[in-house]
Amino acid sequence: MRAKEMREGCAFCAVMILSPVLALGSASQAEASPLAYVPNGASDNVSVIDTAAVPPKVVATIPVGTRPSGVVVTPDGTRAYVTNFFSNTVSVIDTAANTVTATVTVGTHPNQAAVTPDGKRVYVTNTDSNSVSVVDTASNTLDGPPIPVGAFPAGVAITPDGTRAYVADGRDGAVSMIDTAANSVVGPPIPVGNLPIAIAISPNGARAFVVNNGSRTVSVIDIARNAVAATVAAGGGTVAIAPDGKHAYVSNSPLNSVSVIDVAANTVAASIAVGSFPTGIAVTPDGARVYVANLSSNDLSVIDTATNTVTGSAIPVGKSPEAVGFAAPSK
Repeated sequence: MRAKEMREGCAFCAVMILSPVLALGSASQAEASPLAYVPNGASDNVSVIDTAAVPPKVVATIPVGTRPSGVVVTPDGTRAYVTNFFSNTVSVIDTAANTVTATVTVGTHPNQAAVTPDGKRVYVTNTDSNSVSVVDTASNTLDGPPIPVGAFPAGVAITPDGTRAYVADGRDGAVSMIDTAANSVVGPPIPVGNLPIAIAISPNGARAFVVNNGSRTVSVIDIARNAVAATVAAGGGTVAIAPDGKHAYVSNSPLNSVSVIDVAANTVAASIAVGSFPTGIAVTPDGARVYVANLSSNDLSVIDTATNTVTGSAIPVGKSPEAVGFAAPSK
């Protein structure tokens, strides 16, 4: 793979916050201040941040595979699945002990991951295998053969009802749909912008937001029609949607900023300056904060969603943080 494409495959390997019951955890988890799990691509480890601390701070560092890029946490908050881009593996972290308890071999250059609402399966995009691997979380083994999709799959998101996985096929400029019951692609690909790399689905399952890195836009897909309903000028990184579904937060990597999209109007409501080359982005389960992984400044910015301003100082982590996932602390 050429150097530019390798950077696209790694630097943007951040988890999408799909819905309150997927990456953010359940309502009961929201009652406790979550721990944030941050893969550090150039450090080959994951930083664990206590978000309840004042200021938030790293409380554990977990070694994983080579070039960890994406992370997704199971709905019950007990395990974090980390994609290791150059190891072609997924590390399974026990969030109670903050240790790796299993390693699953997947396809070539695993990029991002999404978990089903029932927590039983994790879908992993394999960028250079042009496929999606499915991990059975009960056994931490592969559930069947990889699913062929389009070229250079990066982002993946699962609908709140768990019936479909949407995959951003970077080189095709399109989104593939997987029937999760059959684990096969259904319907024609949905054309979007240039080099789609990230995707998130609204909590009500009505819209999918696709970040097009090449065209610096966000394609808004009407899931009922599986067609683009709007295009918003923002993007270059990844996307997360607030638990109430009212706003989408998009990292603009080259611009060192985050765009706030009003979901009802499909317009940019605010632009917030953050750290250097923001990539991964996630909203806390209570919707009060947005955590942004800044790849080049090796830290996280925290945005207050009530004011759309950065609060406090940046949180130092490892080298090249690429994603953020939340889990409730053990009681």
